[in-house]
Amino acid sequence: MAVIGFIIFLIGATTYYVRSLRFDMARVAEMPARSMILDRHGNEIGRLHGENRYIVSLDEVSPNFRNALLAREDRSFYKHFGVDPRGLARAVVQNIQRRRFAQGASTITMQLSRNAFHLPTRGKWWEELDRKFLELALTFRIEVHYEKDEILQHYMNLIFWGGSIHGIEAASRTYLEKPARDLTLSEGAMLAGIIRAPNSFSPFQDLKKTKRERNSTLDSMVRFEFITQDDSDKAKKEPLHIRPPDRRIIHDSYAMDAIRRDLERTLEEQNIKLGGLIITTTIDQSLQEGAERALDKHLRSVERTLGYKHQTRHQWQNLNPSSRGNPAYMQGSVVMVENKTGAILAVVGGRDADESKFNRALHARRQIGSVFKPFVYLTAFNAGLKPDTLISDNRIRPGEIKGAPSSWSPDNSDGKYLATVKVREALIKSRNTSSVRVGNFAGMKPVREVARMCGFNENSIPPVPSSYLGSWEATPWQVASAYTVFPNGGKRFRPYLIQEIRDRDDNVLYRTDPLGYPATRSGAAWEVSNILQEVTDRGTASAMRSKFDFRHPAAGKTGTTDNYVDAWFVGYTSSITTAVWVGMDKPKQTISGGYGSKLALPIWVETMKTADRLRRYNFGSLNANTPTITCNLCRHSGRRATNGCSAAGTAYSTRTPADLAPADNDYCTKHPLRAAPVNSNPHPPVRAIPVEEGTIRARPVPERRPIRAIPVEE
Repeated sequence: MAVIGFIIFLIGATTYYVRSLRFDMARVAEMPARSMILDRHGNEIGRLHGENRYIVSLDEVSPNFRNALLAREDRSFYKHFGVDPRGLARAVVQNIQRRRFAQGASTITMQLSRNAFHLPTRGKWWEELDRKFLELALTFRIEVHYEKDEILQHYMNLIFWGGSIHGIEAASRTYLEKPARDLTLSEGAMLAGIIRAPNSFSPFQDLKKTKRERNSTLDSMVRFEFITQDDSDKAKKEPLHIRPPDRRIIHDSYAMDAIRRDLERTLEEQNIKLGGLIITTTIDQSLQEGAERALDKHLRSVERTLGYKHQTRHQWQNLNPSSRGNPAYMQGSVVMVENKTGAILAVVGGRDADESKFNRALHARRQIGSVFKPFVYLTAFNAGLKPDTLISDNRIRPGEIKGAPSSWSPDNSDGKYLATVKVREALIKSRNTSSVRVGNFAGMKPVREVARMCGFNENSIPPVPSSYLGSWEATPWQVASAYTVFPNGGKRFRPYLIQEIRDRDDNVLYRTDPLGYPATRSGAAWEVSNILQEVTDRGTASAMRSKFDFRHPAAGKTGTTDNYVDAWFVGYTSSITTAVWVGMDKPKQTISGGYGSKLALPIWVETMKTADRLRRYNFGSLNANTPTITCNLCRHSGRRATNGCSAAGTAYSTRTPADLAPADNDYCTKHPLRAAPVNSNPHPPVRAIPVEEGTIRARPVPERRPIRAIPVEE
């Protein structure tokens, strides 16, 4: 009988061992964990994907917990080979009495095999018996494959602690707000005590039961000589500092939402499922938090003004949660971009991501109004228009603007119309009629192409003259990225959020470098940028200096759409471009007089002052690297001035970007006066060909398209 029994045992053991070979032992160490998200300075800003688990090594866990775990779960762990004979004998008796074959005798290694390979724990008695034998075979394989400390480490990282909590590190941080290495004896015993029924014994559910299990674990530690009775008595008296209720909610973040979306386009599905990655982003957490504070602080102050007619955030928060609905209070968005790389430093999609999940920075397509005008001027400068050329500011005449209905005549915001203004003044003061004429000079097709090269969606721009005034929609993300061409001298970098991704073994899975390209001529960007600096000194954004005392070199443009529905300010320093939008989710008037300078500019200033205090970003001079030359030009034609221009009082001398300077023999045809050049140009004399005695004519330049003169009121 003994021989027959041994043969049956040998056959059974061999059968289950062969079945266990189907399971890869590497899976014991492979467990889903949250991927850690770091900002650009290595600070953790959140976790994504996988399970709520932090993978830690054995030496990162306090001995207080390790001993409590052994006393509670498997006191002979270091003495047996995966199976505790005495515990097994005791369990066999209990199983026969209860007619169940899955009760008791589970060592740490056996629990690890069951959970690592997801063996079923419910079924008919023969199914449970079959699972138990397979579990034993896997247990022996684990003991052969791993050292005891490795088995204990994997088990501690695998344990389920209730809710979404997996592993000792996540349990310690969630329940006690501290890393597992710092657990006291009382805390370690508490966490070990609740493993068997974590949802029932959770300190978040019933602290009385939690303390009872802690004390039971301490008694076991005394009985098995891990600690003394005196140690146990002191630990039982120690209060448990459990995470308070107001900090148990995981708060959402607009930055994390943007990062999550980017990762879903970057990572393979298996990487997302398994997690455990170290993801370094471009976000500067200090700037992110500063922008969030600045946005909400200013909008709260607006909501407190006398006569404010919309729902305030405070009113919404005081509503019964069951009847709140979606917030109807004023919202805003902030996007900050590093000019020389395209790295996104902050992305704020609203006032609170817990109250509204809609990420306005990425998805709110709002009419951009006058913040688009610089790109119209950029296109015109590319085509030869000069900032000091005179242009009509009168009402648009029927038939004057290509593609415009005969009745179309946009208003200037101040209701005034001037005979002529300099082109630069038209942009500084954000004049509508003269800006439309600048767009008409540039041409709709070139304007849309320049917009596309700067990062806008060309298909969003209708080919109608009102598009010159920003009557179409874009997101704050697109606007912020597009504006970087001005401080970058015409170059744009692809905006990005993810710098590097490493796996848990520190292998680099993904890395991105700045990707830039020339979006427009550097000279044209230089000209627009100079004008936008004047906007902050004496134009629509002059409150930046006079009221808010921001003194660093900066440039930017306000934008306000009809009836004060959308308020914008987009500005930049030498290192950072920031776009701010303010409005209601359902487009309607914000406040009377809700200009970009009133609603958006203060948020921009406060955010940039935060960047200044960090001392991480350069706030030096703008546009220092663009080569320029001195030219004598005509204010009417934009070409090189002649004596006729001088006689008419339209000649002037200016520094012009070298790539935009008229050809040496490209003279004004509006005031020819025998085309005699004004000879104060440092360049060599213009070659001329004789026509008749006493007169000269400039040699034509056949490859250069003549600049179309802009009509000026007589």
